[in-house]
Amino acid sequence: GLMAGAGAPRVADLRSLYGLLRRPGVAALPALKQAFNAHLRKEGLALVSDDGADAAKTLVERLLSFRDQAEAVLVGAFNRDPAFAAAVKDAWEHFLNVKQNRPAELLAKYVDSKLRGQKGSTDTEVEATLDKVMVVFRYLHAKDVFEAFYKKDLAKRLLLGKSASFDLERAMISKLKNECGAAFTTKLEGMFKDIDLSRDLMAQYTQYQADRDASGAEAPPARPLEMAAQVLTTGYWPTYPPMELRLPPEIVFYQERFRNYYTNKYQGRRIEWQHFLGQCIVKANCFQKKKELSVSQLQTMVLVLFNEANSLIYKEILEQTGIEAGELRRTLQSLACGKARVLRKEPKGKEVADDDAFTINQEFTHKLYRIRINTIQLKETVEENEKTHEAVFRDRQYQVDAAIVRIMKSRKTLGHTQLMGELMSQLKFPAKPVDLKKRIESLIEREYLERDEDDSSRYNYLA
Repeated sequence: GLMAGAGAPRVADLRSLYGLLRRPGVAALPALKQAFNAHLRKEGLALVSDDGADAAKTLVERLLSFRDQAEAVLVGAFNRDPAFAAAVKDAWEHFLNVKQNRPAELLAKYVDSKLRGQKGSTDTEVEATLDKVMVVFRYLHAKDVFEAFYKKDLAKRLLLGKSASFDLERAMISKLKNECGAAFTTKLEGMFKDIDLSRDLMAQYTQYQADRDASGAEAPPARPLEMAAQVLTTGYWPTYPPMELRLPPEIVFYQERFRNYYTNKYQGRRIEWQHFLGQCIVKANCFQKKKELSVSQLQTMVLVLFNEANSLIYKEILEQTGIEAGELRRTLQSLACGKARVLRKEPKGKEVADDDAFTINQEFTHKLYRIRINTIQLKETVEENEKTHEAVFRDRQYQVDAAIVRIMKSRKTLGHTQLMGELMSQLKFPAKPVDLKKRIESLIEREYLERDEDDSSRYNYLA
């Protein structure tokens, strides 16, 4: 009964019970610790096993609240007794990892929502929340899953300007580094380094190009643009699918001009443009009042077509831009069916058909001079999440292979049970014996190991 009501009202009762049971000659304290552990496990399992409609959205908030409650009991009732602190750790590590990767994924998404900024939240409040998150993070076994989702979300925040505070971003990475070591945050820190280097590079490029333009070394295009590029190191950032597009001549001109500068400055390096991540400011003189539109590069490609045409059907836009069909439909929906409808679609409706016609909406008005038109992004689909989990699984396979080879190279010969035991102790993520056995078989096929001729349960290392 005391454990079932281990909230603030019962802390005093638990403190009294703890004081009685720890007196000399009373050996019931382990039973109280066990009951506390069992209570935390039961309540925690109920939280992570909740499959309700909104359970995933609120899980992390409820976990943080539950952790605060457990901490209040540990401090207020048990005077932070090391044995009871160990019981808290044991319970959390048990129930938090029952669902394996799911809590790690949700925790990363929760951090993303906090670092994007929320109305009414100060940096101090957000950092206090991040400190609480790190306490829960400490209990996760699937830290590599957290890293994969955190890295993907961090890339979006940095490249699309969604981060509320760079100071908070760096503070979070510092917390992760302190908890997991420098190797865990190398790629994350590399992403920030790229952003800083890109800023310096663009300053140099802008000055270089200004000098060339002033000297008349090359003629600018008919419609001059201002361009800023961010150069990303492939190994640090998430991989993005290549996108072959039919870019407007002005964009091609400026991209090639920057490519020539960069490849001459850094011999041997290669640039691959990620058009999906591009952002543009488009000046619009076609409405009742002049406006500036803050749009994606794909939206820009659609809008500039109307410099040369009054009306275009979907098939014509598809042919002239080369944007993938599904992506183009979403792009047109954002321009013609969203809150800021700068295009007019005929016939009206949210879905875009092959023969739908689009024109500039000359009656468009807005109280702001610069208007941000958000893209219609698909919510992370099951397939996208699966891809991230598959990437984590592949990385784990490499780590398992490396650990097996490292152990066998040191020991030369080892029994199956001993090898599995050493693997379990060395790996930093939860691994199933059946998966480890598959990696051993794979290494045997690739002739890194062989089965002992006299004892099939022993393995020999092949130099």
